Amino acid sequence: MEVNKSYVMWNNKGGVGKSTITFHVASVYAEKNLDRDVIVVDMCPQANSSSMLMGGGKPSEAKLQELISKYEPQSIVGYITEATLNGDADVNKFITKLSDVNGNVSDNLYLISGDGNLELIAPLLSERAEATPLSASDNPWIKIHSIIRELTKKRINTERPCTYFIDTNPSFAIYTQLAIVGGDKLLVPINADDSSIFAITGLFNLIWGTSVSHPVYGKYTFASKAKSHNLELPKISFLLGNRFTQKKGAAHAFKALSNEAIQKMYTEFKNNPDKFETSSVEINNVSDFEAAYSVELRDFNSAGVVAANQGLPLSKMDQHTYEVYGEKIQVAKEQRDKCKETIESLVSKL
Repeated sequence: MEVNKSYVMWNNKGGVGKSTITFHVASVYAEKNLDRDVIVVDMCPQANSSSMLMGGGKPSEAKLQELISKYEPQSIVGYITEATLNGDADVNKFITKLSDVNGNVSDNLYLISGDGNLELIAPLLSERAEATPLSASDNPWIKIHSIIRELTKKRINTERPCTYFIDTNPSFAIYTQLAIVGGDKLLVPINADDSSIFAITGLFNLIWGTSVSHPVYGKYTFASKAKSHNLELPKISFLLGNRFTQKKGAAHAFKALSNEAIQKMYTEFKNNPDKFETSSVEINNVSDFEAAYSVELRDFNSAGVVAANQGLPLSKMDQHTYEVYGEKIQVAKEQRDKCKETIESLVSKL
């Protein structure tokens, strides 16, 4: 029997394209893997990937409000609430079959929508996680932090394996911690800028901890608690160089920054190879590392504007001009094809 797969998209820097990449990768992955059910779990209160997946624009906003306003929200908040109160939850109660609301996506693509109330339930989750154990076998911290991991083991159809894509918020709130624990593999999108490079160190420190623990705060961090509870954490699968490529390849300044980001990640790899998914090839230098772990995406530009507004995967973007809020947006065929090619290349590696 084929096993489920789960990928979490996270970087502790905002604006790196997590939601946009999640939308495109999940859409293409579903198209290319019709023998699997593909489920996007939107763990971001802003619910941007949910909006894109449900068709974008005002109709998706209305649909999202409908889902989260139910007495039992048909959203990630509804799922987490039921799992917290009952120890488990039925995934089929909380998923949305996306082709029912967005005719541009495959029939095997599903969503557990984002929900702004994630912010409101965060204190409750933290309180539950820190509750006093009732017995030697009781572990509230693990129970709470494993909610999404347990979700990704489930199937919505007993005959078909699932692939989960988990979108996240850049903050390291407790719901983001649940999201990170939920993924077997970690996809790290970065931009070609200095703050993205600095964020790589922060990413490692937040998930796995600093090399020297802080004498006062060290024992309270997620990393130290995950280690003390022997909690399994995801392996870094790919570094996604978002917005690196211009029309004729990476411009000089952008390439310098992308090289620095890859060098930074390679340094982490040398110090912490166990934090990365095992490579099929031997890694002896930074060039080997780049070939094995780095995927360079293109800037979506106008294609991204159209996709976000209309929930339109790149494979369905076959027009030269689209109307977005009354404005005519041109999307050159070369741009569409190049963006589609890079996303399909990434999907083929997953």
